Amino acid sequence: MSAKILVVDDSASDRFIIEKMLREYSVLTACDGVEAMRQINENEDIDLIILDLNMPGMDGFEVLNELKSDDRYKRLRAIILTNYDELDNEIKGLKLGAVDYIRKPINMHSLKARIEIHIELLHVQRLLEQKLNEQVITFDTVFQQAPIGIAISHSDQPLDSVSKAVTRFNPMFEQITGRTKEELIELGWGKITHSDDLEEDLKKYRKLKSGEVKSYSMEKRYIKPDGSVVWVYMTVAPLVLLNDDQYNHICLVQDITERKAIEADLLESERSKSVLLSHLPGMAYRCNYDREWTMQYVSDGCFELTGYRPENLVNNRDLAFKDLVAPEFRESLWEEWRRAVERRITLNYEYQIVTAKGERKWILEIGQGIYNERGGVEALEGIILDISDRKEIENNLRYSNEHDNLTGLYNRNYLESLLESDAKKPAAEKRALVSVNLSAVQSLTMTYGFHYTQELIKKVADTLNQYCTERRVLFSTHENRFTFYIRGYEDRNELVEFSETLSKALESLLAVERTGGGIGVIEIERDNECDVDLLMRRLLITSEKAIDTNNKDVGICFYDTEIEMQTAREEEVTRELTAIAADESNGGLFLQYQPILDLKSNRICCYEALARLNIEGLGPVPPLEFIPIAEKTKLIIPIGRKIMLQAFRFLDKLKKRGYETISVSINVSAIQLLRNDFASSLFEMIDEMQVNPESISLEITESVFTSNYEEVNRVLGELMKAGIHIAIDDFGTGYSSLSRERDLNVNCLKIDRSFISRLMYLKPEDAITGDIVSIAHKLGHLVVAEGVEHEKQREYLSEYGCDNIQGYLISRPLDEEAAIEFLKTYNRQR
Repeated sequence: MSAKILVVDDSASDRFIIEKMLREYSVLTACDGVEAMRQINENEDIDLIILDLNMPGMDGFEVLNELKSDDRYKRLRAIILTNYDELDNEIKGLKLGAVDYIRKPINMHSLKARIEIHIELLHVQRLLEQKLNEQVITFDTVFQQAPIGIAISHSDQPLDSVSKAVTRFNPMFEQITGRTKEELIELGWGKITHSDDLEEDLKKYRKLKSGEVKSYSMEKRYIKPDGSVVWVYMTVAPLVLLNDDQYNHICLVQDITERKAIEADLLESERSKSVLLSHLPGMAYRCNYDREWTMQYVSDGCFELTGYRPENLVNNRDLAFKDLVAPEFRESLWEEWRRAVERRITLNYEYQIVTAKGERKWILEIGQGIYNERGGVEALEGIILDISDRKEIENNLRYSNEHDNLTGLYNRNYLESLLESDAKKPAAEKRALVSVNLSAVQSLTMTYGFHYTQELIKKVADTLNQYCTERRVLFSTHENRFTFYIRGYEDRNELVEFSETLSKALESLLAVERTGGGIGVIEIERDNECDVDLLMRRLLITSEKAIDTNNKDVGICFYDTEIEMQTAREEEVTRELTAIAADESNGGLFLQYQPILDLKSNRICCYEALARLNIEGLGPVPPLEFIPIAEKTKLIIPIGRKIMLQAFRFLDKLKKRGYETISVSINVSAIQLLRNDFASSLFEMIDEMQVNPESISLEITESVFTSNYEEVNRVLGELMKAGIHIAIDDFGTGYSSLSRERDLNVNCLKIDRSFISRLMYLKPEDAITGDIVSIAHKLGHLVVAEGVEHEKQREYLSEYGCDNIQGYLISRPLDEEAAIEFLKTYNRQR
């Protein structure tokens, strides 16, 4: 029902809370007793007064006295507000005429339930008055249909059964207690009251009966016949009837079992929340939506997070939360909150605060706005977590992701991200890349060791770093490559001068190491800036070409159309190799065979299988061109398998034509050899083709041992045990170490043609080729000399005991049938 309620309290916040809770009623407010009496006199239709006892000026007791002393106010019902420790005040207030009391802090459900009861009582009272005055509504109608339980008693015996004639119960009372009228009369209310509530109930009842209190209310439990419990809010008051029986009283009960269950859940929730907040690695808060973030509530975690106690921040007592926010984040944090509030979304923002000790911490704030029914922002609520450790990890990860571990310079990932970002911006300045390629430095590893090379690379990095400016940023883009990203340069001449400066600086550093490098330069234009991968590949090609430019230790090369054509050619070769690798046929890939002569027997003993590639539109592609491409793209794996299968078929032809003693030597890439399944795959092909392993020789370069010496040597040992011969190709030009040669699992050394060519102009006693042959023999290795083109070379090699030779003096590489025919003719002549 509609009712007018006067709330009297000197606390504005308490008045606001109660007014909000009772918004379905017409609510007036007063801040003290004087104001309350004025409101009462001006508003005769006030039904109920919620009265705080403790107020300045005219307090609640004085108001009750005033109301009690004047019959005009007898219609008013007063509910007093007390604290939990003010039992004496409660009793005093009830004695002064208050009908009920509510303890602070106020529970919304309890307040509403009590108000509903008293409003209902007022309603009943008015109905009764209306019945008496207008004789329209009968007492029985109210009694029978009331939505609350009503019991009317004419007895003062709460514990014993009473006469049926002197006790009445309405249907709702029977429904709430779960008992019939007869059972209630027989038992009496004392016997169906929960034992834990009975003493309090009896105490209050006796006060009512003795006249100490005018009425009383309490929450109590009834025991149903099945033993279950029903919670009720009960109000007991005298009932003045015409018979003037002093023991007449009325009992009103409302079933609050569901509300009590909700309260229990709420208490558990509050307990759980309290536990959670006490262990939260940060703080929970509720604050005003203002630029100070004025705190209404702050959890205990505030101290650990900020160094300030919660009370320091509440209501900005000592400082505002804004003062904790690092200055550079204050405006952005406000804008994030403004956006979140406007869109009614959750704020999720990371920023820094400054603690009481002056330390900076990274925090994550997760919060949301609390809105009233009019859509206005009532407050902001959320939690703030310390993420300093996470930020440190993120920064470390970001640093690792953007920097090279060895040199500390920015890495290729960061360079590529900058290039991609700048490509999206309007062209405002010239940009270029200058790459320093020091791949030749790797040759020092075999001689001086890995750590020596690493230290040299760090020295190079330190040298190059001296030339960095705001417009020139240095990156470590590969193990032995560095790149300057230059923005805002004047013209090409500036790039030339800068490159020459770098070249001189590097030459002075690398001269003592007897090694060099190359500097590649590419200017970034609109036609190449979007494809960063293509840009980096072109830069690599340019820097590799620069290594041999102008016979300088550190050459310089600018990317041009010729290099672009070379790049296009490389892409064409790559496409062809890809097609060959995917096709069952060999496409343009075929083998030629160069004879190897045994000097002692003067007979052909072996053929070296040489891969050849012929591409439509390009023609023949030299091995020195397509093999590195195959290795770079890893296509050497399927291509190498096809080469071996062709070589094995050639061996099969030789066998069928009676040349079972002739072997075939096959070049093997380091990439092939380092695959885990290389040996097993090779043995599988040998079994499939039914080839004699002793007819196979595998040629490897010394460079394979720089990658993983122990593993490579183990695999070679496995192959040798199966009967396969292992030869080191181009011996003397790689990373030779004679002290290591004895431990290698190899059968043969192939002396590089550079040593053989010197025999044409050196005196025999000055040449070291004979010494190489002698050392190889002492190590137990067979020796093959490559590139023999003149009889003089053959005579020298024969004199110094070289085992085998190959070269144009014997024959150029031959196709299969020509090789077999050559073998037939040559060996017959000998």
